[in-house]
Amino acid sequence: MDALSMIRGKEFYDAIVDFDDSDEAREYYYNVMDTPTGRKNKDGSEETVRERILKAYGMLFCEEFNLEPGQPAGVDEVTDTADRLYIGSMGYDPNHWYRMKYHFPVIDFDNYDRFAALVLADMNSGPLHEAAINDGETLVVGEADPLHMTPEQRKNQKIKSVTL
Repeated sequence: MDALSMIRGKEFYDAIVDFDDSDEAREYYYNVMDTPTGRKNKDGSEETVRERILKAYGMLFCEEFNLEPGQPAGVDEVTDTADRLYIGSMGYDPNHWYRMKYHFPVIDFDNYDRFAALVLADMNSGPLHEAAINDGETLVVGEADPLHMTPEQRKNQKIKSVTL
């Protein structure tokens, strides 16, 4: 199985979700993330799944950061976009706020790549994938800090659906 097929599998999604509870899940997660993709980075080094995921996350969710094509999202980009991801429709229900639903109260240097991997794995093979197919619910990118918007701002915000 090639490296990119590994991140599309349910096992990878499950490993991320079970990361805090299982040594086997952590080991599987790290093994996948450190696997070479077979591509080269601009500097000639071997690209890993971790780098590939961060590049995809940057392209999909970090538009306002003006990353160069192929530049991976960093800690700041992932942290600053995590609160803008919704499942389906926006509201105050924690189950619709992606970061809260998956229990990432803090996103920092230790877990920003795991959050990015979770988002992409979920879109490929997790409940978000199932919801998109069965219920038409997708991952939505909203405005920054939507909990502090006025009702008028929420009504007029710009959103876009993201699919792979």
